[in-house]
Order: sequence, then C-alpha cells, then structure tokens
Amino acid sequence: MGDFQMLAKGIALAGCGIGAGCALIAGIGPGIGEGTAVSKALEAIGRQPECKGDVTGTMLLGCAVAETTGIYGFVTGLLLIFVAPGMFMNYLQ
Repeated sequence: MGDFQMLAKGIALAGCGIGAGCALIAGIGPGIGEGTAVSKALEAIGRQPECKGDVTGTMLLGCAVAETTGIYGFVTGLLLIFVAPGMFMNYLQ
C-alpha cells in the first residue's frame, strides 16, 4: 500500500468523522424548539384553561414534526460513522 493510499484513507476517515459530528449537532435545534413550544403551550393553557385539548394536540403535532429533523441528523451521523468508511475503503482499494 502506497503513501498516497494511506493518505487518501486517512482523509476519507477524517471527513466521515467531521461530517458525522456536524450531522449530530442537528439534535440541538429540535430540543430547543420543543422546549419553547411546550413553554408557550403551558402559558396558553394557563391563560385559557378551557382550550387545553386544542393546545395540547397542536403542540404534540408540532413537536413530532420538529423531532424529525433531529432524527434525520442522527441517522445521517450513524451512516457516516458505520457505513461510509467501508464504502470509501472499498473504493480506494
């Protein structure tokens, strides 16, 4: 194995690691957004307790939609950690 192949494998693995780290940062946004949504829903219920059912249903739907971005980032990070390095190593050989 030549020096060029070793360097190429190192760069590919480093790129996968950096990309996975960036993809996993996507989990921060949904956490902040869902916390804000729940706090605003509690404020709304506190002001008008009779609309509890409507506010709760809408909040749960919004939290579910917001959570998908975190799941996409998590899956992308897992793919970059476990699948992509093997694909790159096969390609470089």
